Amino acid sequence: MELIITEKDNAARRIADILSDGSATADRRNGVNVYSWGGRRCIGLSGHVVGIDFPSEYSDWRDVRPAELVGAEVVKTETRENIVAALRSLARKAERAIIATDYDREGELIGKEAYELINEEIDGPIRRVRFSSITDREVNTAFSTPEEIDFDLAAAGEARQIIDLLWGASLTRFLSLSAKQLGNDFISVGRVQSPTLKLIVDREREIEAFDPEDYWELFAVLAQEDERFEAQYFYHEDNNEQERVWDEDTAAQVYERLSDAGRARVESVQRRTRTDDPPTPFNTTQYIRAAGSIGFSAQRAMSIAEDLYTAGYITYPRTDNTVYPDDLDQRALLETFAEHPSYGDDAQSLLELDDLEPTAGENETTDHPPIHPTGEFPSELDDDEWKVYELVVRRFFATVAEPATWAHLKVVAEANESLLKANGKRLVEPGYHDVYPYVSTSENYVPEVAKGDDLDLSDAQLEAKQTQPPRRRGQSRLIEEMEKRGLGTKSTRHNTLQKLYNRGYIEGDPPRPTTLAKGVVKAGEEFADLIVSEEMTAALERDMTAIANGDATLNEVTDESRDVLQRVFEELHGSHEAIGRHLRAALKADKALGPCPICGETLLVRRSRHGSYFVGCDGYPDCTYTLPLPSKGEPLVLDDACEEHDLHHVKMLAGRDTFVHGCPQCSADEADATEDRSIGVCPDCGADHGGELAIKQLRSGSRLVGCTRYPECTYSLPLPRRGDIVITDSVCDEHDLPYLEVHDGDSEPWELGCPICNYEEYQEKHAVSAIEDIDGIGQKTAEKLESAGIDSLTDLRDADADDVASEVTGVSADRIREWQAQVTV
Repeated sequence: MELIITEKDNAARRIADILSDGSATADRRNGVNVYSWGGRRCIGLSGHVVGIDFPSEYSDWRDVRPAELVGAEVVKTETRENIVAALRSLARKAERAIIATDYDREGELIGKEAYELINEEIDGPIRRVRFSSITDREVNTAFSTPEEIDFDLAAAGEARQIIDLLWGASLTRFLSLSAKQLGNDFISVGRVQSPTLKLIVDREREIEAFDPEDYWELFAVLAQEDERFEAQYFYHEDNNEQERVWDEDTAAQVYERLSDAGRARVESVQRRTRTDDPPTPFNTTQYIRAAGSIGFSAQRAMSIAEDLYTAGYITYPRTDNTVYPDDLDQRALLETFAEHPSYGDDAQSLLELDDLEPTAGENETTDHPPIHPTGEFPSELDDDEWKVYELVVRRFFATVAEPATWAHLKVVAEANESLLKANGKRLVEPGYHDVYPYVSTSENYVPEVAKGDDLDLSDAQLEAKQTQPPRRRGQSRLIEEMEKRGLGTKSTRHNTLQKLYNRGYIEGDPPRPTTLAKGVVKAGEEFADLIVSEEMTAALERDMTAIANGDATLNEVTDESRDVLQRVFEELHGSHEAIGRHLRAALKADKALGPCPICGETLLVRRSRHGSYFVGCDGYPDCTYTLPLPSKGEPLVLDDACEEHDLHHVKMLAGRDTFVHGCPQCSADEADATEDRSIGVCPDCGADHGGELAIKQLRSGSRLVGCTRYPECTYSLPLPRRGDIVITDSVCDEHDLPYLEVHDGDSEPWELGCPICNYEEYQEKHAVSAIEDIDGIGQKTAEKLESAGIDSLTDLRDADADDVASEVTGVSADRIREWQAQVTV
């Protein structure tokens, strides 16, 4: 029997389907899918099934000094015991094995881990196959020519694991213990994460330190007969054209001259043609940038691309290559699209070109080609997957299309001793723009005029402006900057950004650093610059590349990293108290809302020992003033503040149900001023104790139908947060309660009906008996969860959300907690 091992279950299913011509059957072993056909068995891992950690005696944060981790032994442990057991069981019956994990450092390391798990179980060869797309042709070709495991490449991946553990664990413990910030709210530090955070903080510092300068720009409308166009005032300085006027008096004088002119004479007309070359093929960074331009975060873009790759629709999405390999037949690939209903016309137009010469970027590697479609067409994709698939298809089309041609026309006119210019552009030959609609083709019309023509001048305008600070970098721009500075790899950069979001260091897009982020970076700069040094991190990345190339060993590089980390702790020696004060101040600033109305101290977002959030006074225990917050979501303090109470607004982060709560004091005051509206008898205690159901406005901002005898009776039914609740004259025959409507603006009222019937219908509709019943979990996500060991509702309920999020791409820990809240088993 031949055993085939892939990186994940969905890849195993796809490869089994290809190699068996669709005849493979699936059964379960130790809760893991095993695909069988003929004399072959195929099993998918769940990424790494072996992890690294420190020995158990180092696990207590309080008893082990962080610096002790620098020289500690690193041990391997089996993290997915059911998968390991199934793998070994199959290996005992196998005569040979083939490793078919992804072809990159991480995939090679996962393959090596599998090799080590089965090497003693199997009495036969263990070979390696590599492919860049999971298509019939590439998979069959790869399996017909198996190779050997690249242990150097795997060692580079293992070195990254060890170094990241050493740096992350030791420095995270040091900062967290210094700030007395333990539990789930620990302060995270990472070898790549921290220099990346410094990039974001440094840009924010530039923005905050920016001192704007005033300047003025002037415009006028020129016209020849009925054709009007706008022109801008300019002057010559140091042989350059300048549009900004830096002196207000000068600007006013020019405005007066233009206002009085009435006419302008054309001084020159310049025409030129510009060639607009098509874009180069997608590597990972450029793909993320293009996906960002159509609304996808870096993490989401890569998650979708990985799914499309596993399904066989695009090539491997983790690549630095921007040059198509010689064996890629562009014409043959276009021919596969020629009959496609969405792409056929564009593909056919490209096939009619005399020469299909693709563009090429500067980076050429031999591991994977640039990202391009495989020619296998999707049958069922969701909207986001279709958008990404079309982006990849059309990028390929663009790279073999012809250049575009633009005609440019520059007109310079003189009016009352002032110069005006107008620049027009017109798309003459659309070229690649016909097949790649992601680049602007906007034109600017300027009529054909000749030197010496007299033009009408009107509508002179003087616009006061200020210079602007540098912009925050969006996610794709940050990833480009990380690539430029050697921070991380094509496989890790988007995950690094996601970690910064998850740890509360950055928010929004473009990412903006929180006060805590600034505090962590400042602490690193002041007390141990190597923590945030990009040069050190880039050097380690080069060292790991040297391991992959056989020019260095794992032990040499990890020992060097331990030496560097030891120097960091020498710099930190004796500074934990100062760092702690610094970080605690930053943590408090991120949670500060404004002044307490009772004592004047600061109101802060706090967390109870039960895990719920509320607003409490920093003057506690002397001042016990509190305000409630909604029970759903995690609070984020916004810049916007309430004019009446001088308190910052709060946003509750709850995945797709995220909402702005606003000023907590306003919500509480509104609830206090709102009287309960009785609607009928409480079904739980009305008969015995006279309890009534009433529409209640809670101080946390929520609304519900609840018993007037609360807290003696806790019967309640949920109501929407938004809109006016209107009690109608219609009454429910079964429960003798009035029908309710929700009126929200100009939209049609939402007929909520009887609140008891409505809630019972909701419970029935959203009853959860399987993982795919949970709102937000479709088939693909269920498969991802299954590959992470989540096979049942019980598994999901009992899982550690952070651990699952680290294994399942595109799903945050907060989202998993939302799903867990829907499980009632």
